Amino acid sequence: MRTGKCFTLTKLLAVTVILLTEISTANRGYCSEIEFFVSPQGNDAQAGTKAEPLKTLEAARNAVSKSDRNQERIVWLRAGVYELDKTFILTAEDSGSPGKPVIYRASPGEEVRIVGGKRITNWKAVTDEAVLSRLVPDARGRVLQADLKAAGIKDYGQVKGGGLELFFQDKPMTLARWPNEGFVKITGLVEPDTVNVRGTKGSKTGKFMYAGDRPKRWTRENDVWVHGYWFWDWSDQRQKVESIDTEKRIISVVPPFHGYGYRVGQWFYAMNILAELDTPGQWYLDREMGVLYFWPPAPIETGQAVVSVSDTLVNLTGAANVAVQGIIFEACRGTAIVMKNCTDTKITGCVLRNLGGMAVRIEDGTNNAIVSCDIYATGGGGISLRGGERSSLTPGEHVAQNNHIHHYGRWNRMYTPAISLAGVGNKAAHNLIHDAPHMAIGFGGNDHVIEFNEIHNVCLESNDAGAIYAGRDWTMRGTVIRHNYLYDITGFEDRGCVGIYLDDMFCGTKIYGNVFYRVTRAAFIGGGRDCTVENNIFVDCRPALHIDARAMGWAGYHVDTTMTQRLKAMPYTSDLWRKRYPKLAGILDDEPAAPKGNVVALNICYGGKWDGVHKQARPYVKFQDNCLDQDPLFDGAPPQTFDLRDDSPVYSVGFEPIPFEKIGLYEDEHRTQLPPR
Repeated sequence: MRTGKCFTLTKLLAVTVILLTEISTANRGYCSEIEFFVSPQGNDAQAGTKAEPLKTLEAARNAVSKSDRNQERIVWLRAGVYELDKTFILTAEDSGSPGKPVIYRASPGEEVRIVGGKRITNWKAVTDEAVLSRLVPDARGRVLQADLKAAGIKDYGQVKGGGLELFFQDKPMTLARWPNEGFVKITGLVEPDTVNVRGTKGSKTGKFMYAGDRPKRWTRENDVWVHGYWFWDWSDQRQKVESIDTEKRIISVVPPFHGYGYRVGQWFYAMNILAELDTPGQWYLDREMGVLYFWPPAPIETGQAVVSVSDTLVNLTGAANVAVQGIIFEACRGTAIVMKNCTDTKITGCVLRNLGGMAVRIEDGTNNAIVSCDIYATGGGGISLRGGERSSLTPGEHVAQNNHIHHYGRWNRMYTPAISLAGVGNKAAHNLIHDAPHMAIGFGGNDHVIEFNEIHNVCLESNDAGAIYAGRDWTMRGTVIRHNYLYDITGFEDRGCVGIYLDDMFCGTKIYGNVFYRVTRAAFIGGGRDCTVENNIFVDCRPALHIDARAMGWAGYHVDTTMTQRLKAMPYTSDLWRKRYPKLAGILDDEPAAPKGNVVALNICYGGKWDGVHKQARPYVKFQDNCLDQDPLFDGAPPQTFDLRDDSPVYSVGFEPIPFEKIGLYEDEHRTQLPPR
């Protein structure tokens, strides 16, 4: 440990005496920070100075807890890999103080990795003839094997998720599967027509047919799984295969069967099959023998092969005024960083990648932030912010800002968004989100702000899905979705999905000043009330607007059950709630099933199609000054620009310019370069 950034003293001959006095006398503590150093080559018995660094994060934490809380304290992590075999824990005792945080950060210009995995080095050629005979000819001589038990790894987790994964050259490898990419379709059902949901028919029984003869190669496999969207395209599940009738082409899965059933035309793939280890980048684990098989996409000596071992990397509980900066977190089986009941704690400029779960989960507490981080290749979502108290409408004030989140949801495909907001008064701003099987931002609760985000190429495996999504509650009001750019969002197989999806009577949300380009059903109100769609630009959307009255029809059963139950769970008639949401207090006496109070005003629709408003909903909607049938006079051809000329006719009726140049990521001290748009 050493002190730094001391004020210059006039009497140079007395420097030594004065420094000693400052350390021992609190009222002369002019030093602005205390520094500790940690290195993989360090030793916990050392002093923790730059010359004599500590070795572990735990030793640094313990040293920090004994130091002066009236000073800023920095733990400098030197370059290298820190393999964690257990979660690094910070509690209230490890907190900083307001304006004087405890900072854990990478040393300038050095790459620091906190890893929840173990490097595998004992690779050798496959020589077992029984194994070689199961491989396709091209794989023989190329697939390597490693004994994980000999490497001390005996817990492999589950095939269906949350288990061991393999990473090579800092990328996730693919568990051997068929087909190698995409899906095959269910061609028939053994017990059809045992499910009928409003005319959509299927089977309760997990016995379905496939095309072709590929499964004949799997006769010696004993742990085959299938992953599919079995009935609805927003509900996926991995299931273990019980048997395969290769003559009748029937796959039977192990009960319990999927809750919604199975349907012809739905899509799936098979996985965890040694016989399908047929392309570079794939792997298979014999869980009984503990042997890992891998066809590396490059010579094995050109990169590190790492398997995930530990669960959570960092857990902060009750901590306050802590910052984590510039560190790479990777290769764990669960969520990298979990924060519970923390205050003024920030994760900035970090890379969180190659994770089995999500990147960061914040639960309760106040004013915590994830800023300028790169998050990708996560098994689940990216960032979850849950904070604030709904009955008192107390905001949590958590923030996810300036993060680049992409290629997430590798294992948990549905309902694991890049950013999730829950509670009251949290924010997602200036994030770039793309390439994911399902939603970008999911929210529930009250008074959130979703602004200046750039979102594209999400909902790639689902059609009844929304890039920004919330659903089924009258009381979750007050969220503002403004100044976001959504584009190229068209669903699985381009069959259409939704941009901003207010599902199943979700209410009281403002959709303002957004730009939608090539988004199907760009703004969607699913039977909800008191929503505003205002001052947005829709270009080549089909349709731009959807509003229905589902609670007056097929979804009416929710009104007296889920909707009313959730209403009565909140103090919606209290003075506080009446003042904040005046239209909510009398909802049960005001045609609660009707989509009342929705306003659609000052929007621009150019190209594509405007109107997806259902006949029954139309009388309840107020339409005002929308530019639908005239040229709004863009200052160039979209999508090159969405700016309007000064003489655009929409300005005369009150349209406000959209600050498009502010949307998306921005440069700061942690993000010094932006990806190309």
